[in-house]
Amino acid sequence: MSMPRKCLISAGPTREWIDSVRFLSNPSSGKMGYELAEAAKEMGLEVTLVSGPVALSCPKGVDLIPVVTALEMQDALLKRFSQMDLMFMTAAVSDHRPEYMGKIKVKKDRFPATLKLIPNPDILYELGALKSSMQTLVGFAAESSNHLTNAQKKLKDKNLDWIVVNDISNDGIGFQSENNEVTLLSRSNEAFTLPLASKKRIAADILNLVWK
Repeated sequence: MSMPRKCLISAGPTREWIDSVRFLSNPSSGKMGYELAEAAKEMGLEVTLVSGPVALSCPKGVDLIPVVTALEMQDALLKRFSQMDLMFMTAAVSDHRPEYMGKIKVKKDRFPATLKLIPNPDILYELGALKSSMQTLVGFAAESSNHLTNAQKKLKDKNLDWIVVNDISNDGIGFQSENNEVTLLSRSNEAFTLPLASKKRIAADILNLVWK
């Protein structure tokens, strides 16, 4: 009996701490990644979900690895990536983190007028550099302008097999929404548009396209 193929999925936002109570983040709900995890499990894949802080329940039978910061997500993904057949990078990882001011709350009269921001690692680029020819790596891009051009560049620069892009300038899709509308681009110049539908339906359609 053959072993099930392995799928790694990142989901949700990261939180980048300023002090013990304040952080920088983004409005990702994690819904797209969690729906992909459930759909992949239903397809018979062995699924590991590395998730930032979200208000969602982990799908049954999925191995959940909770993380908070971009550095924690980087560590969790890089430790597991080599064992995987399929990887979806749906997490909205913060591009920067503030210079950490310590484990106590900074009083408002001592809070700095400006924050020094430090670039976070480009996890998807690192995964693309490590990817073998036997692995399938799928990136996600949320763009507010020139979304297909930007996604095509990201696909090439980060050595992806597929990229899923949604135009976040459209109301009612993407962040904090139950619905999405996406375009998939492949490294072999395929393009597929998935019209507006629930994220559950979009997740199943994405899997059917990238995991044949």
